Amino acid sequence: MIYLDNAATTKMDSDVIDFMHKLMQSHYGNPSSIHAYGRQTRVLVENARSSIASLLKVNPAEIFFTSGGTESINTIVKGVLSKPEITKVITSPVEHSAMIDSIKYYTELYNVELCILTVDEKANVDLKALQNELENHKGKALVSLMHANNELGSLLSIKKVGEICTKHNALFLSDTVQTMGKFKNDFSSIYPDFAIGSAHKFHGPKGVGFMYINGNCKIDPLFIGSQERNMRAGTENVFAIAAMAKAFEIAYQNMDDVLVHYADLKKYLLDRLNNEIPNISFNGDENGLPNLINIAIEKTTNNEMLLMKFDIAGIMVSGGSACSSGALKDSHVMEAVGKASKYRAIRLAMSKYTTREELDGFVEVLKKV
Repeated sequence: MIYLDNAATTKMDSDVIDFMHKLMQSHYGNPSSIHAYGRQTRVLVENARSSIASLLKVNPAEIFFTSGGTESINTIVKGVLSKPEITKVITSPVEHSAMIDSIKYYTELYNVELCILTVDEKANVDLKALQNELENHKGKALVSLMHANNELGSLLSIKKVGEICTKHNALFLSDTVQTMGKFKNDFSSIYPDFAIGSAHKFHGPKGVGFMYINGNCKIDPLFIGSQERNMRAGTENVFAIAAMAKAFEIAYQNMDDVLVHYADLKKYLLDRLNNEIPNISFNGDENGLPNLINIAIEKTTNNEMLLMKFDIAGIMVSGGSACSSGALKDSHVMEAVGKASKYRAIRLAMSKYTTREELDGFVEVLKKV
């Protein structure tokens, strides 16, 4: 079995598993309790908050723990759009479906204007169009653009977008789920007002994440209650929070070596594909996410079940598409870049555990299918 779907989720780091397991045996107090066991557990949560904040170069009070990316998105989008001064949202058609669906729902609920910018064939957003939209809008806007596209890997200059938003007094939300743990995001210099992370994308546990909310931005919570300084009700998932911080720390410690590993794997795979498969082409930007390659396969009746054939062969890849009752639905990202009608997509996303031998296995199966 060869796992090449690390944009969907990653294998937990063994050191993170050991760390989490030890905590489960020793720290079982409720972090909201005032007795010794509660205080002991509260320290874990606050140490995790401080660690993540330090790596992102923000104030610990600007980090809030959630169940993951989707909850963070809903909290931020609802919290911002419920404010009467926000009269427009500007986004792109290639955002993650959790973001697109949330924006569409809450713009309709709060009667907020929605603008969806165009993208080019590599999923790059037209920043001149963004600037024009903000210049021509008289009210306050929310701009929501992802740092890295989860299907094609294309990267956005969030520093440049942040500068545009600051100039026009707009709020900026960036879906940073795919870049957390891969890049040293410094939120003191790249200016997002809101950003998100999900632990299972950087070798941490599933079901836990965080949102960064700039201290100057005040929004209402999605869940009402006292935890997380009134921003996220419910007893904290202490073990997962601590394990997430541990995984984040490991990602930063090993980042330079892992990026070298990705560069080696990516060059090796691209060389094999270009040399051995005639007329192969790619979706997105090969210089985007360092661990992601999206291959374009021209549609024929013989390759309708392409992903299933890979699965049968023991290769775990994705197409960025949903499979329902054996019928493939085209990816909204591929539709937005104008390639859905002609091409099928195969997304490979590598991790620090991926080897050249695994990529060899993929190439050999690709030739057959």
